[in-house]
Amino acid sequence: MTTLTELENHDGFIERHIGPSAADIDAMLGVVGAQSLDELVTQTVPASILLEQDIPLPAPRAEHEALAELKTLAQQNRLSKSFIGMGYADTLTPAVILRNVMENPGWYTAYTPYQAEIAQGRLEALLNYQQVIIDLTGLPLANASLLDEATAAAEAMTMARRVSISKSNRFFVDSQIWPQTLDVLKTRAEPFGFELVLGNPADAAGADVFGALFQYPNARGEAHDLSAAIAGVKAQGGVVALAADLLALALLKSPGELGADIALGSAQRFGVPLGFGGPHAAFFACRDEYKRAMPGRIIGVSIDANGGQALRMALQTREQHIRREKANSNICTSQVLLANMAGLYAVYHGEAGIRRIAGYVHRLANLFAAAVRTQGGTVINQSWFDTVLVATGPRTDAVLASAEAAGYTLRRVDNNTIGVAFHEAASRADVAALAQLFTGQPADIDALDASATDAIPASLARTSRYLTHPVFNTHHSETEMLRYLKRLQNRDLALDHSMISLGSCTMKLNATSEMIPVTWPEFAGLHPFAPREHAAGYLAMIDSLSEQLKAITGFDAICMQPNSGAQGEYAGLLAIRRYHASRGDAQRTVCLIPKSAHGTNPATAQMMGMQVVVVACDDNGNVDVADLKAKAEQYSATLACLMITYPSTHGVFEEAMRDICDTIHAHGGQVYMDGANLNALVGLVQPGKIGADVSHMNLHKTFCIPHGGGGPGMGPIGLKAHLAPFMANHSVAPIANGSEGQSAVSAAPFGSASILPISWMYIRMMGAAGLKRATQVALLNANYVATRLQGAFPVLYTGKNGRVAHECIIDLRPLKAATGVTEVDVAKRLMDYGFHAPTMSFPVAGTIMIEPTESESKAELDRFIDALLSIRAEIAKVEAGEWAADSNPLKHAPHTQSDVISREWSRAYSRDQAVFPLEWVRDNKFWPSVNRIDDVYGDRNLMCSCPGMENYQ
Repeated sequence: MTTLTELENHDGFIERHIGPSAADIDAMLGVVGAQSLDELVTQTVPASILLEQDIPLPAPRAEHEALAELKTLAQQNRLSKSFIGMGYADTLTPAVILRNVMENPGWYTAYTPYQAEIAQGRLEALLNYQQVIIDLTGLPLANASLLDEATAAAEAMTMARRVSISKSNRFFVDSQIWPQTLDVLKTRAEPFGFELVLGNPADAAGADVFGALFQYPNARGEAHDLSAAIAGVKAQGGVVALAADLLALALLKSPGELGADIALGSAQRFGVPLGFGGPHAAFFACRDEYKRAMPGRIIGVSIDANGGQALRMALQTREQHIRREKANSNICTSQVLLANMAGLYAVYHGEAGIRRIAGYVHRLANLFAAAVRTQGGTVINQSWFDTVLVATGPRTDAVLASAEAAGYTLRRVDNNTIGVAFHEAASRADVAALAQLFTGQPADIDALDASATDAIPASLARTSRYLTHPVFNTHHSETEMLRYLKRLQNRDLALDHSMISLGSCTMKLNATSEMIPVTWPEFAGLHPFAPREHAAGYLAMIDSLSEQLKAITGFDAICMQPNSGAQGEYAGLLAIRRYHASRGDAQRTVCLIPKSAHGTNPATAQMMGMQVVVVACDDNGNVDVADLKAKAEQYSATLACLMITYPSTHGVFEEAMRDICDTIHAHGGQVYMDGANLNALVGLVQPGKIGADVSHMNLHKTFCIPHGGGGPGMGPIGLKAHLAPFMANHSVAPIANGSEGQSAVSAAPFGSASILPISWMYIRMMGAAGLKRATQVALLNANYVATRLQGAFPVLYTGKNGRVAHECIIDLRPLKAATGVTEVDVAKRLMDYGFHAPTMSFPVAGTIMIEPTESESKAELDRFIDALLSIRAEIAKVEAGEWAADSNPLKHAPHTQSDVISREWSRAYSRDQAVFPLEWVRDNKFWPSVNRIDDVYGDRNLMCSCPGMENYQ
């Protein structure tokens, strides 16, 4: 008899998340030669690090149960009408964008568009976004977004140092900058030895600085003509950045017109929910001569093999892997999904719509200020775009309390001043209610509207046009917009079409139940600096997730602030640096990094002012322990840390991990474990119990936050107790965790908080048993792929029992030497089979790295394997001379619809072989929208804005 408990199916989500069925698992175990998942684990993972018991987590919950539990937490949040401002504004996300982009797996499950031929949709959306930024900032070059405004400001500071001719190490900062930005600037400046000079922009020219950052409008809401201050700094050889309000630039002179070299800020108010601080796209633009010093990704226009227009990532696409510690930045992802939303918001509204929205916000502020003044109140600032400061004197607490009771949250500027920041979602009723709260008298909005004047100085009023490109003047009806979004989506391959086997990227299921809470108003509508009593549900959820992650990783503390993996690396090394300094060991600046490491590791180390010393790897892909011990001894007095990825980037579990950690500790160093491969550890190994002192966790990999086409992500860090007091905190909204007083690494106290419910849901629905089984199946899937491919392609590295971890590296170098077929050719040919390529040439040039994850079924794995085996047969035809080395399906891949309907076909293989190489491809064909893209042409003819009008004639 089946019991009620069994029928309740509390653990039912586990089999929804894990791809292979029980029968499939048995069959796959037979192929790899293991009797059970447990036996496979013991053959793969060193016994010395395996957990002896299950991780202490609550039992799994069914999807509807977990959603109900999380909803209860969400309802503890108190949603008020936020007029706090400070770089965050309520906005109206167009429903057509909310439903068809933000909530659409066709958009949020895609990966960073390295394989551009199957990513033309989001590349076009990103190019649109770059055009928005170029137009509004008045600067000729923009990137595809950064993580948030504060970190963008920090990137501007370091970029200014790279390009400035000044010999100074001083950087000028507007005293009226947002405090969270100043907080991050302090963090970033200290390791570089930069001195921050705070003051009035008018004084910057005489400060002997290599650069300056001004806020426009500033924290008092005022918009000043900064052209003279900018010119003064530049005359001394300095570089000037403006942190600007993107919507305000619809009405204000652009930074470019004022003479700025760099412009940055947040694109959040272009239709992206508040989300308790993120994720939001930061914009970044600069002068053309600085293009090779710009951080982040840049989308450019190139051509394909047939001469047609095609888009791609340009210039710094893989700079961390190539330049390592000499890279411009450690930023390797951006906020693509949110940048796309912001760009599409501009596409939907166009110039007239954006100008109307900006005018509406400004008008609300004007009417409020007029109402206060009419009743004898004092408005402190003389100019503004959206923010009005009111002198409240001893009435400050009473006004704030009355506003709270009426459902409004305002900004306490100081004990005598309240700030009110208007936004798109505000109304005339809000103006009337707020005015009465301050004056005690009703306001006649219509009468005020007839007489109130604008508060933007005439000398700063914008006269230049923007958003004139056809894309911003075509899709203004919802019908047109819907079809445009669908057209873009159809050009992109995402997880809703087929597996994406990118090694070290963990493209697993992003379950719908995990995604649903992200857009709940209780999570989406909260300002990051709302009173903490308003965020009780958020804080409870974050605390719960922190406890889950502690149980999983074995660390004593969690810092939830870093909003990307690279930020997590930075936050981890920052804690190590602060720890050494607290002990009088500031001389400990050497960072040991294995040769196989991800390029962000050395890039992050140099940002921390550390000296990178490379540790060799042996022929089996393991860290050369003898070399590590020799260098630990050599640098014993100055050793700060080791950065190591486990399992390694070579896809194996190294046997010497405990010995490696013990060696570093014996020489006074700390161990930073890169969490890129945590998906191979959960439930089996706890990093905090095998020697790691700190590690970041890619929640956008292991814990199911989607990649969003290149962001968002979250990279919280786990720390041992001795490092916990040195983790990031926040000056505006301090976190009570024992690290009070430490400066921030991100603009918001909990980074991209609104996507944390995704990971909470995943862990809650899987429970300890489900998480462990997911890891076991991830190992099985990788070993199944490696075993089936072994006869056709050599697997470069395996562990001592011939096993790989959760990913495997396939060596294509012998075939390249014999036939001229490269890893690029194989990657492009996979597109014809309907698959995204694995990771190319990382960590070893001339290879591909495959990570199937636990979410892919045996049937999908078999299709992928069959595709690679078919490609190997095609290569054999090149070897045999049946196809020319320079003209075959691999060299011409990918093939488009235009290729096969062309009147002429003179190739040695048939059209069917080109586009339907295996019979099952016909059933679900994905058509690349362009042929192979010419990367060299794109870099030599750099164009990072929307194509000109002639392309539309």
